[in-house]
Amino acid sequence: MTAILPSPAPTTAPAGTEDRGVLTISDSTVERIAAHAVTEVDGVGGAASRVLGVAVGGEDLDNSAKVTAKVTGDTATLDVRISISYPMSVSRTTESARRHLMRRVEEFTGLTVSRVDITVAAMHTATAETRRVQ
Repeated sequence: MTAILPSPAPTTAPAGTEDRGVLTISDSTVERIAAHAVTEVDGVGGAASRVLGVAVGGEDLDNSAKVTAKVTGDTATLDVRISISYPMSVSRTTESARRHLMRRVEEFTGLTVSRVDITVAAMHTATAETRRVQ
């Protein structure tokens, strides 16, 4: 015969988050999240990598944006290098990118983004013309 046993008492989570440990989100994690998030903005693309101040590779809408992040406590600041499609408005596009970056980084990390500095490194036409030496 099978006996029915009472269910065990439910366990509860600790009352405060301080009992669960510390979460640290690195600068590089925020940089990757922001670099991906900025590609979600229409007309925004990446900037060329730089070595000793000289552009290496191309600035292209298909490349990733270059992002530097600084996380201090529960606040992050971002420095972003992007390219924009011509003839989009630089001021409207960068403001849209700034709002989107703040929202997405906060959404993914829980960090408050206090500042987003944006450098527009290039403007691109819809169809880039490739020139060849003849």
